[in-house]
Amino acid sequence: MSGMAVETEALVKDFGGNRAVDGVDLRVPAGTVYGLLGPNGAGKTTTVKLLATLLRPDAGHARVFGHDVVRDADTVRGRVSLTGQYASVDEDLTGTENLVLLARLLGHTRPAARDRAAQLLDAFGLAEAAGRQVKNYSGGMRRRIDIAASILNTPDLLFLDEPTTGLDPRSRNQVWDIVRAVVAQGTTVLLTTQYLDEADQLASRIAVIDHGKVIAEGTKGELKASVGSGSVHVRLRDAEQRPAAERVLATALRAAVQLDPDPVALTATVNGHGTDLGAAEQAARALAELARAGITVDNFALGQPSLDEVFLALTDRKGPAA
Repeated sequence: MSGMAVETEALVKDFGGNRAVDGVDLRVPAGTVYGLLGPNGAGKTTTVKLLATLLRPDAGHARVFGHDVVRDADTVRGRVSLTGQYASVDEDLTGTENLVLLARLLGHTRPAARDRAAQLLDAFGLAEAAGRQVKNYSGGMRRRIDIAASILNTPDLLFLDEPTTGLDPRSRNQVWDIVRAVVAQGTTVLLTTQYLDEADQLASRIAVIDHGKVIAEGTKGELKASVGSGSVHVRLRDAEQRPAAERVLATALRAAVQLDPDPVALTATVNGHGTDLGAAEQAARALAELARAGITVDNFALGQPSLDEVFLALTDRKGPAA
């Protein structure tokens, strides 16, 4: 599969006086994982609903594999599948019963439906739980069967709307492995998430969306490079020295300093503004200034900015995206 799976131009959706999607432009290459990254209320889910034909745009245009989501809605629906934020299967049915029911609704014969259900339950590690009611599944198991239901008929484009919200780390990793497997089979995935590490792990390109607008777009490397050439991570010996260390770093690096959740840790982006020094030279100068100020540093590291730092820099927020 080649070309663009999704193209939008100045896409707009209003709800009363609230503009949830405000001129969104997207180009999603086919056969990839594309991330829509942003906080709650940023407009991610509304954008997905517009692309999946669940809502009609108030302005702008959107195409899925070249088909207009308004004029060719039936054709679009035949090529996409959506896994929303909440479990969509029947909790009173077993895993097998859910998948067989949905497969029959999709046109499979009874034997074919049972074969497909068994195949997916086995592939998603749910074979042993196939005969149990879904209401007795863990959160991670529910998300897996949700995704399995979405690919009973393999879609060209799969929308995953915050698929790992509330899951423990092991369950999140299992869902990530499933996403990678789906893409390896040729399906394009448009992933919405408020988790920066999830976008970092899965997406080849990312659009950062906030207040209904795309505020940045690119590969992970491009987004990280857009906010600076490096990131200085400092761990102090004494938490009481952190306010002084914040002032010293802000002056030495000419950059805003982020106070990490760890009470002895700080992070600052090396952006190179107003200096000919490289990132390593600026970091060394900052370390020297800390020593000169009598601030004891236990650990000092220079690395590429994280997506957390990218998001904070782009949105000028004081806390994490989630």
